[in-house]
Amino acid sequence: MGYDVATIRASFPSLAEGAAHFDGPGGSQVPRQVGEAVAGTLVAAIANRGRLTPAERRADGVVVEARRAVADLVGGESRGVVFGRSMTALAFQFARTLAQDWGPGDEVLVTRLDHDANIRPWVLAAEAAGATVRWAAFDRDTAALPVEAVTSLLSERTRLVAVTGASNLLGTRPDVATMAAAAHEVGALVHVDGVHLTPHAPVDMVAMGADLFSCSPYKFLGPHLGAMIGAPELLETLRPEKLLPSTDAVPERFELGTLPYELLAGTTAAVDFLAAIAGESGQRRTRLLAAMELLEAHETALAERLEAGLGALERVRLLGRAPRRTPTVAFLVDGMEPGDVAQHLADAGVNAPASHFYAIEASRWLGLGDTGAVRAGIAPYTDDSDVDRLLEAMQDLVSR
Repeated sequence: MGYDVATIRASFPSLAEGAAHFDGPGGSQVPRQVGEAVAGTLVAAIANRGRLTPAERRADGVVVEARRAVADLVGGESRGVVFGRSMTALAFQFARTLAQDWGPGDEVLVTRLDHDANIRPWVLAAEAAGATVRWAAFDRDTAALPVEAVTSLLSERTRLVAVTGASNLLGTRPDVATMAAAAHEVGALVHVDGVHLTPHAPVDMVAMGADLFSCSPYKFLGPHLGAMIGAPELLETLRPEKLLPSTDAVPERFELGTLPYELLAGTTAAVDFLAAIAGESGQRRTRLLAAMELLEAHETALAERLEAGLGALERVRLLGRAPRRTPTVAFLVDGMEPGDVAQHLADAGVNAPASHFYAIEASRWLGLGDTGAVRAGIAPYTDDSDVDRLLEAMQDLVSR
């Protein structure tokens, strides 16, 4: 089975507006099936979760199915899937919870490659506990994060290693599995920010060595919320702050208040949409792995075309040459502010914004300050005509 991008695009009503969307790393477009699942749940009889009435059973079923869907997507266990307002909110919550056992002399390791949501929660929690923060730096020339940049900082006092599955600014995909194995040897937990990786490649959080793995459905064609996935055995050992009458069961003990049932229904629909790329028959996890391989090949080919085209243009400077990357291209134009480049593209109907995209440490480490760069991200609905439009707009810009 091949990747049929025309059929994929037909499911996205927003594409009819005419823009070429390279803004997926900040939030993807949403297929019709997801919107219908959200709307259908909102207008159906719904109640707090329970088994007494049809409305209660519907709410319960929505939650159970969403946990199963996310677990299938990342290779985790459904009983370990925690939903929250966003990955950022969940990271802060888990950081506060884990830090209850940290103290002076303990160490937390973060990287300068990461989105700030996988840095600041851990840094602030460590500082509050009196623990030491260790910073792993990436190579400024290639944007690669060498394994030894992390492993050289590990010690018997390391309590947590926070590392990205893929950089949302540069696309870099570190060797997380090797880093995690080294972290586990010294008794540290590993949190992997999979927000940018999950939409672009098959994920197996267990093989990756992630004790905790986070992702955001709105980056993989779904609604706006976040998920943190851990082994249920680990979650059983953690005691978050919560309301007195709320359940102590895992994973519910980490979910504050009533869950957004309509968004969870949309999340399941997004995962099912991805799985259907590889057909309608067979186990969903199996289909997801096959589908994400097809998607990865499609996106990689487009990204290579885009990178080659941009690299051939005068004044355009590409950022990042790590050997493993997501289909994410960050670039600058000599003599122009990134925001002005993004405005030119927007005027041409090409959505490729400019920013540090909350990867503020990475942007500063590269000397980009708080301005950042232009970022073009390939998504499941991107096709050759989109790439052509971006390259034509950039050719027009540098020829002036």
